[in-house]
Amino acid sequence: MTDFSEQNLHAPVRRLTGVRVVGVGSYVPEKIVRNEDLVHFGCDPEWILRRTGIHERRHAPPEMATSDLAAIAAERCIARAGLAKDDIDLIVLGTFTPDMTMPATACLVQHKMGICAPAMDVQAACAGFFYALATAMQFVATGCSKLALAIGADCNSRVIDPQDVKTYPLFGDGAGAVLLAAGQPTQGFAAYAMGADGSGFDLLNCPMGGSRLPASAERVEQRLQYLKMYGKPVFKWAVRLLAYSIREVLSAAKMTIGDVDLFLLHQANARILDAVAEELKIDPAKMPINLDRYGNTSSGSIPLALDECLQQDRIHPGSNLLISGFGGGLAWGTGLFRW
Repeated sequence: MTDFSEQNLHAPVRRLTGVRVVGVGSYVPEKIVRNEDLVHFGCDPEWILRRTGIHERRHAPPEMATSDLAAIAAERCIARAGLAKDDIDLIVLGTFTPDMTMPATACLVQHKMGICAPAMDVQAACAGFFYALATAMQFVATGCSKLALAIGADCNSRVIDPQDVKTYPLFGDGAGAVLLAAGQPTQGFAAYAMGADGSGFDLLNCPMGGSRLPASAERVEQRLQYLKMYGKPVFKWAVRLLAYSIREVLSAAKMTIGDVDLFLLHQANARILDAVAEELKIDPAKMPINLDRYGNTSSGSIPLALDECLQQDRIHPGSNLLISGFGGGLAWGTGLFRW
């Protein structure tokens, strides 16, 4: 594993404007799994709360998969926007827990919803929604899409190992979606940066199922189908990455921490968010938290928080939202979005 110097964190800062959000929706499964419910797996409820800030998470029932979570979130998004499905001409889905390795889960969502549009997946682990958002925004900004649907969805309960008591409690299932259309020149990303450091691929991955390690009975016995995470180095990288990228993006946008109305950061661990808030002197009231109720929903966490803030009337025209997703890859994206 290479050293996480600032060189590893550096990414060009760019601008992507003329795009607005016209609808937001989200969904989490009904089943609530409390910390106390994990005792029979050998998990310590107090340790979970103390080390992560998580009280409970949601798990999808056996008959539901990522495409189902995504489709429900998207349906809610479209309903709130009051727009017709027939007008949607692009679907981009961020996920690392696809229904299957092929075809793209976005195609399954497109079919479930009865939408006639190209559909594709973006795989950037917990940065998946940011990557999907930026990709869809570029289609809209260039006029190649008039109404794009960007979704972040993960069914994490299918890829976490119940025998891994330090990782299993961290994750939950959820999805969120946004509809994007052309906007004013001031709307969209005043500044954003996206990057990756593949030298850290072994810190957070699902080893089996690809061309490197195809599925086999022997590998299933070794539990290689499950997510593997080395928490301590990922924690250090995440804190450093967030602090660095937020400073870089705000500097490029000629804005300060105080100019930001809300910090919608990927909900991985409360200690990560607390450490970043302390280092950058962020007002905790400006940093919405949902991981206490949902756990780490990967690609779903940012749009879930966005939807909750909208429902609470915390976002208005002209609001400045600092959005950042980060995770396996190691991949990340940070941007200052003007509503």
